[in-house]
Amino acid sequence: MHWSDIASAAVTLFLIMDPLGNVPVFNAVLVKLDRRRRTLVVARELLIALIILLGFLLAGNTILGFLGLTQPSLSIAGGILLFIISLRMIFPGKATDDEAVQDDPFIVPLAVPLIAGPSTIAVLLLLSSNQPDRIVEWSLALLLAWLGVTILLVTSPYLLSVIGLRGSRALERLMGMILVILATQMLLNGIRVFVQSL
Repeated sequence: MHWSDIASAAVTLFLIMDPLGNVPVFNAVLVKLDRRRRTLVVARELLIALIILLGFLLAGNTILGFLGLTQPSLSIAGGILLFIISLRMIFPGKATDDEAVQDDPFIVPLAVPLIAGPSTIAVLLLLSSNQPDRIVEWSLALLLAWLGVTILLVTSPYLLSVIGLRGSRALERLMGMILVILATQMLLNGIRVFVQSL
């Protein structure tokens, strides 16, 4: 196993899942629940998100073949999508918490799209299509990223009390800056492969 590649993929997936940016949203959606029930709901939604992401990772080549998508198109689309997501992290708009009226949200919006969002799915499809023989390594990277996200979101009430909402936003913007660089590189890689195939 190439642990440096696994660590790199895990960090990328962790940043894309944006746990620090999701902390205020999770707490707003689950504000009406007591602490024990909140922890159970967060754990359930994170497990659902993991199952969805693993499904896309393991069935990546099948999905791409069925839809007739090429690797450069996926890389370019993933780069654009990731760039937009990272810009939203750096320049957040006004939060719309229409879902906060629900007492016990199921799958939407916590599992999908906050954790298992389109940009995370695009990166997993790209990993599985680029090097399908390393699917075990990418699965391990996903599990490591998911574990980090889980720890942050389960302990989010304590985290918010320590760093505060402004600290959470500052860290989210820092993560967004890193993602902009990753998105640009992904986009350039896709364009390079496309040009070489002409």
